[in-house]
Amino acid sequence: MSFIKFKKHILFWQIEYIIVKLDHKKKKGRVSLRGSELLDILKEAEEKNPKEVKSLWRPEYAEYMVEGTPGQPYGNLIQHFNIVEHNMTFRRQELQSLLKEDEVALSITNFFRLGCPDFTSPPTIPTPTEGYSKSLFFPDEVITQSHPRFKTLTTNIRQRRGEKVAINVPKDFEALGDDGSSLKAALKNHVYMDAMGFGMGCCCLQMTFQTMSVGEARVLYDHLTPLCPIMLSLTAATPVFRGYLTDVDCRWDIISGSVDCRNAEERGLSPLKESKFVIPKSRYSSVDMYLSDCGARYNDTEVVYDEKIYQKLLENDIDDLLAKHIAHLFIRDSISLFSEKVHQDDEKELDHFEVILIDSISNSYNDSPKNLVYPHIFPPLHSGIGWRVEFRPCEVQITDFENAAFCVFIVLLTRAILTFKLNMLIPISKVDENMMKSQKRNAVLEEKFWFRKDIFSRDCEESLPFEKMTINEIINGKGDDFVGLVPLVKQYLVSLDCDADTACTIHQYLKLISLRATGSAMTTATWIRNFIMNHPEYNDEVSYDLLVAISEITNGKRPCPELLGITPNTKTSQDIPKAVQKFLSEKCSKGPSSLN
Repeated sequence: MSFIKFKKHILFWQIEYIIVKLDHKKKKGRVSLRGSELLDILKEAEEKNPKEVKSLWRPEYAEYMVEGTPGQPYGNLIQHFNIVEHNMTFRRQELQSLLKEDEVALSITNFFRLGCPDFTSPPTIPTPTEGYSKSLFFPDEVITQSHPRFKTLTTNIRQRRGEKVAINVPKDFEALGDDGSSLKAALKNHVYMDAMGFGMGCCCLQMTFQTMSVGEARVLYDHLTPLCPIMLSLTAATPVFRGYLTDVDCRWDIISGSVDCRNAEERGLSPLKESKFVIPKSRYSSVDMYLSDCGARYNDTEVVYDEKIYQKLLENDIDDLLAKHIAHLFIRDSISLFSEKVHQDDEKELDHFEVILIDSISNSYNDSPKNLVYPHIFPPLHSGIGWRVEFRPCEVQITDFENAAFCVFIVLLTRAILTFKLNMLIPISKVDENMMKSQKRNAVLEEKFWFRKDIFSRDCEESLPFEKMTINEIINGKGDDFVGLVPLVKQYLVSLDCDADTACTIHQYLKLISLRATGSAMTTATWIRNFIMNHPEYNDEVSYDLLVAISEITNGKRPCPELLGITPNTKTSQDIPKAVQKFLSEKCSKGPSSLN
């Protein structure tokens, strides 16, 4: 099978926002269900002039959410890192300009009172015995109304599973109209959630990288995989669910549980009769296998796959690893396919493939397995889009400064990995173990994670040493034993021709990452937890005061050194320096050969 080679690395960064309505008289915050209404306005500029817009807007699962991406992908120059924060701020301001006086656009992972009584504006009421979710807590009106896929997914996941999803545990259900199923699913001393919306109603910070070739995409996918739990713990921002302060700091397992469509047989709860496989994980889960030749040696867990599909792929010249990866994905049914897409020419269209595999950056709203890292091995036909890898573990941060810092850090790290040909690989079973630890309360300071000691070794042997390290040791180094990821990025930057403004901005970003790892700057989860624990009241007023504080921090009205570690003063700008633009223009005028 032949693959096209692309000449550029380009980047997208996606941020999801929650629209909150603040009742200042009653001191109460609610989610504002105006997402579809706002998107109609936000998308007007794109429809009129798609090549010139600075931002693109898309619906998300819930009516209180919208997703913003850059109007065009960022370029591959070091100077492009200095426009990331500016574009993020522009997007937020563009959205905020359309909101009412008592509404704010916040980049928070979840709404703290999601699923509590009276948490929406306008008011909505759950319908436990009917509708899409049949939830005790999550009304159907909260699901995005402008696109049918979200409601269809909600229904199909519940029906295919044979029951509602079960995430954690309730306290009193009878007064809510429970038919007995929720009481049966609940566990003692847990917060119970019973709908897809509790996971898919969370926001994240997502990065998409275009690579030069399919081989590079597979290598990058593999070496980013061990970094997923590290970045999840560093960006931890979700300690509150359904109005309760919990003993976790991250959203990941909640998302995984919210879309777990496996039936009882597939979960191993009853013998296989109607189903073909016992499937260990939800469709939204951590990475199950590496895809590069070097990474294959670290695949130490059993991967369930469809043997017939695997053999068919081998017969059509797909290599063993990629064939097994695709056959593994196809052990799951599609849970959403439009009727007009059922019959099509598979030689010309990829919808039958994409409905299982691809969650494209153009937002096809499908039901793909949402891995922590995801490779787009087959780009959409006729799109001009190259091979891409998506990085999904990072929790969205309160400020544009923080979000830009984590985006830029990850991208610089990927450049260092590819340039220095670094080796981040550890056994996939250790990645799973790290994922479990990364979500624990204050994992960034209290847990140790498996990590490779010699990342400069290009030897693929799995016997090479890896050990448990703290996040601080992984990020900032461990003396002569381990260089540290931030020093590694700094070493990479030395080799680049970086202007003063870009260098100033990147230095502040790396400083934030280092301070988070040492604990000198709190994670968002720790900051939220401390705010709640130190509040004189533990009621609706806590949520209101917390939302107001977050809004003030977002807008720069409230200093928060305990969260940011420093007072941000980046040199972020709207575009790359004019001198660089002129240089590029002159090279382009000489023809394509001068760009190689």
